[in-house]
Amino acid sequence: MRITVVGGTGYAGAAIVAEAARRGHEVTALSRRTPGEPVAGVRYVQGDTLAGDAVAQAVDGADVVVGTLSPRGDLEGRLAEAYARVVERAQAAGARFVVVGGWSTLRLEEGGPRVVETGQVPAEFAAEVHEGAALLPWLQAGDAALDWLLVSPAAAFGAFNPGPARGRYRVGGEVALFDAEGRSELSAPDLALAIVDELERPAHHREQIGVAY
Repeated sequence: MRITVVGGTGYAGAAIVAEAARRGHEVTALSRRTPGEPVAGVRYVQGDTLAGDAVAQAVDGADVVVGTLSPRGDLEGRLAEAYARVVERAQAAGARFVVVGGWSTLRLEEGGPRVVETGQVPAEFAAEVHEGAALLPWLQAGDAALDWLLVSPAAAFGAFNPGPARGRYRVGGEVALFDAEGRSELSAPDLALAIVDELERPAHHREQIGVAY
């Protein structure tokens, strides 16, 4: 399978690139910087998602495009704009679009509000969380022909809490998953495991799923 990972040198993206390459897929990673330790066999495209032809170079010919961007730095306030360019090329290639989104778009109970709607998001993260959360209605309102999937990792997912690879995960729907101790955690390698499993055996289309232990 030809897999392009947009943001392929970031925390989630690098893990997805490594897992997909390990399984023998043809992997392209698009990012603004090349990695210090590139994964053998991976094609790295360096460039900007907002300008230039890097998106076309990375996405054209792909079977699946995985987006792992965050609304930080130059992408602050422009995440949907960047993904619109990616989606345009993905659709031209006939590719599926899988995007890694935030935990706060999930619900705590069936039929309840999404976390981002509850006022519980700390003020210092609110702008980033709300911009990321806007991806879901953006995808839902987009072209019905686009085969998309929004994957929301656990609440404590991130470089601040890397954790070991456990080789397992659970998949849920819009309601957040917690373990028996009430924790919502997931490591990058296990998110990658879940995503590449989904790419190889598609089970979810035009919907949101949550992944956690």
